[in-house]
Amino acid sequence: MTSHTTRRPRPGGIRVGTAALLLGCTTLAGCSSPASTSATHASSSPTTGAVTYDEPVLTVSGAYIRQPPTADMAAGYFTVTNTGRQPDKLTGVTSDAASSVSMHRTTAENQMAPVQAFTIPAGGSLVLRTGGNHLMLTGFKKKPTAGETITLRLRFAASDSITVRVPVEPTTYQPSN
Repeated sequence: MTSHTTRRPRPGGIRVGTAALLLGCTTLAGCSSPASTSATHASSSPTTGAVTYDEPVLTVSGAYIRQPPTADMAAGYFTVTNTGRQPDKLTGVTSDAASSVSMHRTTAENQMAPVQAFTIPAGGSLVLRTGGNHLMLTGFKKKPTAGETITLRLRFAASDSITVRVPVEPTTYQPSN
């Protein structure tokens, strides 16, 4: 399912054009391909409505959360791709399913270190994955189980928020990439 929304310009002159989100795949018995999610945020020209690339143009894909072994915490992963000409920063994430969502990087000593923001370079990507940058979701109202979805709201420094429905995968899930 894809939803397109036109919004008023944000303070600072950025006008949001298209926000496509909530793409999910229902996993069928015997289906070996992983569920996929995707959300897009593009900027549009205030006069013509045409998509411009002078601001960040963000796409979220490959999102998943592994079913946690306990109800205490789970890690979240996804990729944010920026096809625009300006960088942006992921400044925060919230979820109605968890009381807290924090952003972390993994250090050279294999320790988790909290971060305030992740940069999404112009023409590049921010990848959250096992053993690297990731989210930590804590304080679940109910333990997430495989087959469910959790909604994440991603906040950015320059772009409007993007809401992504993230599938909960089995504890042993390994993405194909």
